[in-house]
Amino acid sequence: MRALLQRVRQGAVHVDGRMTGQTGPGYVIFLGVGRGDSQQDAAWLAQKTANLRVFEDEQGRFNLSLLDMKGSALVVSQFTLYADCRRGNRPGFEQAAPPQEAEYLYQEYVQLLRAQGIVVETGVFQAHMLVELVNDGPATFLLESPPHK
Repeated sequence: MRALLQRVRQGAVHVDGRMTGQTGPGYVIFLGVGRGDSQQDAAWLAQKTANLRVFEDEQGRFNLSLLDMKGSALVVSQFTLYADCRRGNRPGFEQAAPPQEAEYLYQEYVQLLRAQGIVVETGVFQAHMLVELVNDGPATFLLESPPHK
């Protein structure tokens, strides 16, 4: 699984002209699920997301996690994180999980974040979404679950 964490002051997602989720301060998280990913990947990624220390303390150092600063998250599904653009001019998506598997693990990741006490809102899986955010820093981090053995 891959999560692109955007540290934000605020963020929102709209589907068909209505807001389906918002956050701030905290993260807008673009989440991609790859073929072969499992609940173990979702659990590892949720734990890492909640505890990654990328928010500034009083001295301006990356020393606080999302949990420490009591931030919130907006999670948006994004299969394009598994795009392969190495050949030709059109990306291939063979590495992305099929939609049914991806949605299950997307929902699992969201629930695991909530279970840690994080307020989480979401986009709509497989919908065309308009995402707006105010990146704080800018600070963007790519997390990827460990390779399978």
